[in-house]
Amino acid sequence: MTGRYTATAIACTLILMSVGLAQMRPALGAEWSGQGQQMQMDMPGTADLGTPSYHAYALKPPFPATLDPKQFPDALNRNVYALAAKIRPVLYQQPCYCYCDRHEGHKSLLDCFVGTHGSECDICQKEAVLSYQLTQKGKTPAQIRAAIIRGGWRAVNLNPYMAAASSH
Repeated sequence: MTGRYTATAIACTLILMSVGLAQMRPALGAEWSGQGQQMQMDMPGTADLGTPSYHAYALKPPFPATLDPKQFPDALNRNVYALAAKIRPVLYQQPCYCYCDRHEGHKSLLDCFVGTHGSECDICQKEAVLSYQLTQKGKTPAQIRAAIIRGGWRAVNLNPYMAAASSH
């Protein structure tokens, strides 16, 4: 009987080790080809990287402050940061498809405008403008999030926001 238990224990151990290694492979950030000779790194591009980080719940005051729009020399950033300041609770509940959650540690679209990242990224800017426009139309943060996830931000034209003294 001891031999049978030993064989079963060894088989279970090998299975558990295989499962553990299979679980570790995605965490290593690479995929091995079928023959195991080449490694392809996971790189952002056209591949679906999933939905970025966001908060599914409303933020209770006090809200994190966005940067002062007046500190930016260009009209686009002054306008977009001014819009972002008006809808901070909404931005808190939105993902950002530049995937700054992965390279900047952001937890939502609001984080882009608490710092300077939003001034350097047209994806963040388009998502903020879309969020503001949909908020003005009475959409809820969940409805806005669905529009962002569907890619509605891609159609946002930032040209109107490049003029000084935007009244959007």
